[in-house]
Amino acid sequence: MFEDFIDEHVDVGEARLRVRHGGSGAPVLLLHGHPRAHATWHRVAPLLAADFTVVCPDLRGYGQSSKPPSTPDHEPYSKRAMAGDCVRLMRALGHERFAVVGHDRGAYVAQRLGLDHPEAVTHVAVLDVVPIGEALARCDAGFASAWWHWFFLGQTAKPAERVINADPDAWYGLTPEVMGQEAYDDLRAALHDPETVHAMCEDYRAGLGLDRAADDADRAAGRTIACPLLALWATGDDMEDLYGDVLAVWRGWAENVDGGPIESGHHMAEEAPDQLAARLRLFLKG
Repeated sequence: MFEDFIDEHVDVGEARLRVRHGGSGAPVLLLHGHPRAHATWHRVAPLLAADFTVVCPDLRGYGQSSKPPSTPDHEPYSKRAMAGDCVRLMRALGHERFAVVGHDRGAYVAQRLGLDHPEAVTHVAVLDVVPIGEALARCDAGFASAWWHWFFLGQTAKPAERVINADPDAWYGLTPEVMGQEAYDDLRAALHDPETVHAMCEDYRAGLGLDRAADDADRAAGRTIACPLLALWATGDDMEDLYGDVLAVWRGWAENVDGGPIESGHHMAEEAPDQLAARLRLFLKG
């Protein structure tokens, strides 16, 4: 897994991130979603490494990256804080400007990078999401039924950690068949760490509060992502059922939007790596 990639931990200030990086060419940052870590990209990263310098971190709180102490407002797990980590990580690796690809929760970090750090970001690709603020503004019974975990993980009255930590294997239902044995072993070890589980819940708590507020403030101020944006979604997911024209949603948030569906289940980097890598390569070279 990640043959010829460097595996190290990099201090970025508030957090210390585990990161794998390799390849040559223009830099591209790949950000995982929940509950995955950087290893979700192990089939895509080598396909891009011939043309790009590929950087795959564990976001703060996830995988083997450090878990900053949480606060009542959940700010340490806001997407703005995670985006700051990413800018400092890329600078530490010698990259002042870079493209970013994010899946699921990582896509919200990619969006925040495009909005907060336009001087650093050349391209933004978002996989299987619309902005958090957009999703919550449009929330209806269908969204609440399908995405109930947003609210279960995000509430604090009866913390989800107690339920998850009782049997992480049953809760996450992971198997090595799709993601591969080494990636599975890496992820399973993280998910059996109660600090990781708490940090991932804090991610969702920040999502319902500070992240939504940041999106709402950007919308009110008319701020958009100026660089090219690619939105892709899995046909086996429910993006079109929930939002209809997904690209139309993103056109309210970025000036130059393209994209479309990928024949896959939700974890497209694991299930459809060749198709995903091909779409990303075209976008990043455009």
